Amino acid sequence: MKIILLKDVPKIGRKYDIKNVSDGYAQNFLIPRGLAKIATNEIVKEVEETKKRRDEKQKIKENLLDMEISKLKDTVLEIKSKLNDKGHLFASIRKEEVSKELSKKLKMDIDTEYIQLEHPIKEAGEHIIKIKIGKRDVEFKVLITG
Repeated sequence: MKIILLKDVPKIGRKYDIKNVSDGYAQNFLIPRGLAKIATNEIVKEVEETKKRRDEKQKIKENLLDMEISKLKDTVLEIKSKLNDKGHLFASIRKEEVSKELSKKLKMDIDTEYIQLEHPIKEAGEHIIKIKIGKRDVEFKVLITG
């Protein structure tokens, strides 16, 4: 059965992808949970237009962010967090916290999908974080203090 995904579904595809799945999987799982619709010609055209608009907006957003992230190159972002005696954090710093601090202190609204952080930060000190937008990437320092 040919379907259009309404949300990201692991191991199947991303939102607005058109996929072929078994009839039972579509009718018993995807459609009742609101994850997909049956792909008719009208819906396919509508989804393609929506996808095109979304891609255009994404491109504009990335171009604006590309200009903004160049300011980050020599920036040191300080994040305060609770530490134990050995300098380890009680709660690790994740992409979400970095994004929040960037918007709060530097007035930059950068989505977590652009922040390249291999694993959460668990120790105090200076850490290098990379932001990658399109083909351009910028590294900046984050200073974790107590």
